[in-house]
Amino acid sequence: MRAKAHSVMTWLCYGLLALAWVIDIFTPQLFVAAILLDGPIALSALALRPQLTVRLMILAEVANLVSGYVNGVQAGFRWDSIALGDRLLAAASFVLVGVLTIRAQESARRAGESDERARQIERERALRHALEHVRASLNHELILRAAVREARLVSAADRVTIVSRASALDVPELYDVGDGDDEMRVSREALSPEIASLVERARSERRSLAIDADEPLGRLIGDTAVVASLPVGEGEVALVLRWRTHRPTSVERAALDDFVANLGIAIEQAQLFVRLAEQNAEIARQKDALQQRSDVIRDIVYALAHDLRTPIVAADVTLHQALDGAYGELPERYVRIARSMLASNAEQRRMVETLLLVARYEAGEDARDTAAVGVRDVLRRVLDELSPLAEVRGVRFALARDAADATLVVNADELRRAVANLAANAIEATPEGGEIALDVRRDASTLTIAVFDDGYGVPPERRARLFERFAGVRAGGGTGLGLYIVRRIAEKYGGRVAYEPRVPQGSIFRLELPLEGASA
Repeated sequence: MRAKAHSVMTWLCYGLLALAWVIDIFTPQLFVAAILLDGPIALSALALRPQLTVRLMILAEVANLVSGYVNGVQAGFRWDSIALGDRLLAAASFVLVGVLTIRAQESARRAGESDERARQIERERALRHALEHVRASLNHELILRAAVREARLVSAADRVTIVSRASALDVPELYDVGDGDDEMRVSREALSPEIASLVERARSERRSLAIDADEPLGRLIGDTAVVASLPVGEGEVALVLRWRTHRPTSVERAALDDFVANLGIAIEQAQLFVRLAEQNAEIARQKDALQQRSDVIRDIVYALAHDLRTPIVAADVTLHQALDGAYGELPERYVRIARSMLASNAEQRRMVETLLLVARYEAGEDARDTAAVGVRDVLRRVLDELSPLAEVRGVRFALARDAADATLVVNADELRRAVANLAANAIEATPEGGEIALDVRRDASTLTIAVFDDGYGVPPERRARLFERFAGVRAGGGTGLGLYIVRRIAEKYGGRVAYEPRVPQGSIFRLELPLEGASA
């Protein structure tokens, strides 16, 4: 359109220049009509083309020269000095008018560029505000409602429609607003064949389509239209804008493309948010189900451990009474059997306590009460508890004479359980005639309880996972939880447990605990 206007203006200037030249030729020498040639030069300012102005200036100078010569020939080859002066003044005016015209064109162009920059800034601001409103929500329906309103403001379209459907086979949901509408209309209905065809073309070509009202499809629609399709997930969203009289420029089309691209991002974010919410709900459901199963298992373990511990304690009491002579003097053979049964009961009780302790740790219910505990007192309790088992197996079990002593602020039962687990494992791994020793060493910051044995040791392939659940189980006995519990107790108090082979044979287990809060 603009190129056509420039072409008309160019030919008009050339035509007026030719007319002024003809008039100038056929007027008397003293009546210089060359001043009329300034008109086309000045008129060229409207074309905003400096090249046209320069060409008109040159043609005007040539026309002035030719006309002056022709006038002199018509006067009998006599050139009047006044006429020549007028010709020179006219030539100077051509230059002056041309320069002023070019300056005016430059000023108009700068003003136009400034206005265009201002309009561009305003468009970008409007687009930014529109996108802020569209992205203000993560709800799919609210995003589409906001998109319809903001698209109409950004594009100044007479009617804006958003088509949303989960799949190509579904009846689309339409969000529509136009001139004179007080509220947005939301409906579920089939598209007209013309709009459906445009939406399908835009979807297949993956770009926005512009249909002019003069085109055959535009005449069927009745408006100039721009259609953009947004594939989102398995469904699609299409934006349809219509104008009755306005035709969007390339700059406006670019702004609409930006709006459409960001609308697609906003819709994808909303869908991602919905999927994340669904996944979180599913994770929460699975977590609740897992917690329920864990609670059931824990309750079963508690009940089973309680039911097992009661008869074991009762049997211990009865056996101790028998050994103390409550039922009369026992034959030596019965004494050995009773002591063997006490050792067996001690092992079973330790296993029951191990199960209870693991259940509490896994449920986050480990012991919270702590107090100042003498380490040597704890070790003596372990000796008293496990000595019957060591005697039955023919293993010497003792506390090192030079073992250090200290007071730790810990839970006494947990510390006893950790040492007892290490000692019980050593008894099981030591053959008859072997020796097991408990030792305590301390430095400035750490207390180390060590269990030495000269038993079978730990094979190299089992050492890496020795303190994991069920990884420490030996063939023929044990729960595989003892060393795991030792590790959990050590870590609870900021310490650690470690294994190293003993030379020439056997094992060394070290329970290292920080001496913070400890006293000698």
